Amino acid sequence: MGLTGYAWAAMDGLTFANVGIGADEGEKPADGARDILLVGLDSRTDAQGNPLSKEVLAQLRAGQADGELNTDSLIFVHIPNDGSKAVAISLPRDSYVDIPGGYGKHKINSAYARAMLDERKKQQENGVSDPKELDQKANEAGAKTLIKTVEQLTGSTIDNYAAINLLGFSEITQAIGGVDVCLNDDVNDQFSGAKFTKGPHTISGVEALGFVRQRHGLPRGDLDRVVRQQVFMAGMARKVLSAGTLANPGKLNDLITAIKKSVVLNQNWDVFGFAQQMKSLTGGQLEFRTIPIVNIEYKTPNDGVAIQVDPKQVKNFVQGLAGPQPGEQQQAPPAESPNKATTVDVRNSTTRDGLASSVLKQLVDEGFTAGDTATASARKKTVIWVAKGEKAKGQAVAEALGGNPTVQEDKSVEAGHVMVFLGSDFKAPSSAEGSGSSQNAAGSSAAAPPPEQSDEKPITAEGVPCVN
Repeated sequence: MGLTGYAWAAMDGLTFANVGIGADEGEKPADGARDILLVGLDSRTDAQGNPLSKEVLAQLRAGQADGELNTDSLIFVHIPNDGSKAVAISLPRDSYVDIPGGYGKHKINSAYARAMLDERKKQQENGVSDPKELDQKANEAGAKTLIKTVEQLTGSTIDNYAAINLLGFSEITQAIGGVDVCLNDDVNDQFSGAKFTKGPHTISGVEALGFVRQRHGLPRGDLDRVVRQQVFMAGMARKVLSAGTLANPGKLNDLITAIKKSVVLNQNWDVFGFAQQMKSLTGGQLEFRTIPIVNIEYKTPNDGVAIQVDPKQVKNFVQGLAGPQPGEQQQAPPAESPNKATTVDVRNSTTRDGLASSVLKQLVDEGFTAGDTATASARKKTVIWVAKGEKAKGQAVAEALGGNPTVQEDKSVEAGHVMVFLGSDFKAPSSAEGSGSSQNAAGSSAAAPPPEQSDEKPITAEGVPCVN
C-alpha cells in the first residue's frame, strides 16, 4: 500500500497533452491489445516548454534549432491486454510516406514539423502571442498529424502516445545506472559525438545520446542507427524490468524525476495501471523489429534521398506481428525444418563488408538456427568445420550455400554447431549478395532490401548483441 501511494504521488507531476487519442482512464483497448507510439524529438525545450540553456545544449551536442521539430525516433509498440508480451517496431525516420492533411508524400519524420509550423502560424494569425501557449498548441497539432500518419501506414489505431526529448533521454539513462551495449568496430563521429572502441560498454547521459543518434560513418546510415536504438532500448528495458531498478527507491525516484522533466504523454493514460499490467513482462517477451524496406536510396521529387516502403507490405507485416484479430482463426504453424537442430556460425575471411551477416540470413531462411558472425583471418578457400562425427550437418550447410565447399571435422567446434569460413572464392547466391547493399539504381522500386530486414531474428531484452 505504501509503494502504491508513493507511485501515485510520484507520477502526479507528469506532463499530458491533448493529442486526440487515449481511452478513458483504466479502460483497456477494445481490440484486445494496446498500440503505443513512442517518439524521440530533437526538442530544445523540456516537457513543460522551458528552453534548455546554452550550456545544456552544448553538452548534449544538440546544435542550433532550425525552426522545425523533427522526430528522430519512431517506434510502434504492440502489447496484448494481458501484458504477456510486447513487440516494438521501428519506423525509420526517412521512410517516404503519405502524410494526411493534404501534405502529400514526404519523409515520415517531417509529419510532426509540417503540422506544427502550420498550427503555429494559424494561432499567431488568431492573436495568440504567449510563447508557451503557441508551443503547446503547435506541438499538439504536430503530434496529432504524426499519429494519423503512423495509423495510416500501419493499419492500426494508436491508443497511447509518449514523446521524449534530448535532455530526458540523457537523464533517464543516468537514472538507471547506464545501459550495456556492444559495437562491432571502433567509431569516432564528430557530428553526434559518438566515440567508442570496439566491444562492450556501459553508457549513459551524453555518451548514450551520441550512441543512438549517430548515422554518419555507419555502413547503412539510418538503418544502422535504427538497430542501435533497438539494442539500446532493449538494454534499457532490461535494466528497468530488473529488481535493481524497481526495488531501489533511490534509482526509482531518479527515474521518475527524469521522466517528469522530459516525457509528454497523451491525456487519460493511466500510467500506474499500465505499469501494473506490464509487471509480469520479462526480457525475452519484449522483441524489437523494423518495418520492411524496399529501397534505402530512393530519390524523391523534392525531399532528396529517402527510404522507400510499400504501405501494403508494411500493413501486412505489422498486422502479422500483432497476431489474428478477435474473431479471426489462427493458421496452424508451419512444419519445423529438419535443419533447425543445426546452429551455424559464420566467419568472414574476405574483405567484403557484411558478407557473414547476409550469408547467415540466407542459411536461416533455409531453416538453420542462427549462431554468431565475426571476421577471421583471410583465406582463399571456403571451408566448413563440424564437430566429430557430424559431417552430415556440414554437408547440409554446404548444399545450401552451393559451390561445393570442403567439409572437415575440427575439435574446436561444439556439437550441434557448424562453422563456416567464407574465403575469397565464395560466390553468394544473388539473394544473399544483394542483401548486403542496395545494388539496384537509386529510385528503382525493385531495389534489393538491406540485410537488417523484417524476417531476421528479432532483438530482445535478453543478451547484448554487438552492432555496427
